Amino acid sequence: MSRHVAIVTDSTAYLPPPAMERHGITAVPLTVVVGGQALEEGTEISARSLAQALQKRRSVTTSRPSPELFAETYRRVAESGATGIVSLHLSAEFSGTYDAAVLAAREAPVPVRVVDTGMVAMALGFCALAAAGSAEAGGTVDEAVTAAEKRAAGTSAFFYVDTLDYLRRGGRIGAAQALFGSALAVKPLLQLDGGRIEMLEKVRTASKAIARLEEIVAERAGTAPVDIAVHHLAAHERASALEARLRGRVPGLAELHVSEVGAVIGAHTGPGLLAVVVSPR
Repeated sequence: MSRHVAIVTDSTAYLPPPAMERHGITAVPLTVVVGGQALEEGTEISARSLAQALQKRRSVTTSRPSPELFAETYRRVAESGATGIVSLHLSAEFSGTYDAAVLAAREAPVPVRVVDTGMVAMALGFCALAAAGSAEAGGTVDEAVTAAEKRAAGTSAFFYVDTLDYLRRGGRIGAAQALFGSALAVKPLLQLDGGRIEMLEKVRTASKAIARLEEIVAERAGTAPVDIAVHHLAAHERASALEARLRGRVPGLAELHVSEVGAVIGAHTGPGLLAVVVSPR
């Protein structure tokens, strides 16, 4: 067995499977409950199925992984030869995933550092990749954590949703903000700030909101080397068009990932989501 520092994250990182395999990153799945049926994100429910359930107004909720699932994961990773584990998770403001990981870490057979990155989607994924890069270079658990935290500190996430109603239902944005947006018939642009979803701007039409999203991303990216991820839910054409425009506008673009979000994030944003993560190298 090789001795190494292992990286664990959760299914909301939405890392491309080849990248996870290449870097040996393990993802613990969250659960989506559709009409009373509990389904694992990534294996038992697709983004497309989730979008169809939302469009049919079926009851959809999400739940964290259990501490027992984390404990099992840590044991398995330790048995593969890990001498330490860095466990990186979505913002504790969104989910109890971090708390479940902390509980499991207390009984793990090797030291585990659990980190609330304050991020989600590829904003979390880039943190996991940074930690993996440190570990692959021979870094310690502490050094891998530092690499992840440094990446998180420089990373921004911006997103557009067709309606704030899904975020309101899930308690991810205040009812007053959601009501205000609906009353004015505006299209909201939001951002991840301090691990929370905050209103960034209110724009009158979807086309203007997406154009403004592009401008914000280009400004944030600047000219230095940067990785970008474009996420969507049931909005492939929007995502593809934005990808093409960003490739022409961001001079320091290193990598650009485009993917549909998984069912957990989709449940809280709804179809039509268009999100962009900007992560300087």
